[in-house]
Amino acid sequence: MSTSPRPFKPVLDRLAQAGLRPTRQRLGLGRLLFDGGDRHVTAEQLHGEAVAARLEVSLATVYNTLNQFTEAGLLREVVVEAGKSYFDTNTNDHHHFFFEGEGRLQDIPAVAVAALPDAPPGTKVARVDVIIRLAQD
Repeated sequence: MSTSPRPFKPVLDRLAQAGLRPTRQRLGLGRLLFDGGDRHVTAEQLHGEAVAARLEVSLATVYNTLNQFTEAGLLREVVVEAGKSYFDTNTNDHHHFFFEGEGRLQDIPAVAVAALPDAPPGTKVARVDVIIRLAQD
């Protein structure tokens, strides 16, 4: 975590830019999420980190906060399978390796896609997400 005299300033700035009110829970969870560089976390992992940091917050609040951060553009949700999502602090366009045995995501900076199908009438491609699933030999 940051050792600056105003440790919550970076998170306060992010929340302000996103138009989110800086509640105690948002500040604490935001600091856990954003102070360590780019990362991928599940709600359960973040809740465990919050408990370890003595941040009193329920798992439901963690889910709500992650969803609010995602809607505000602070996070990107990566769904790896039904009911299993990771939240990515790197919101730039990129893709992922998913290590199935470990349940871990790793960023891939670029993937070449030869051709995309035409989007249905009245829609456009918003982004392309590629998850390459890896298994042990």
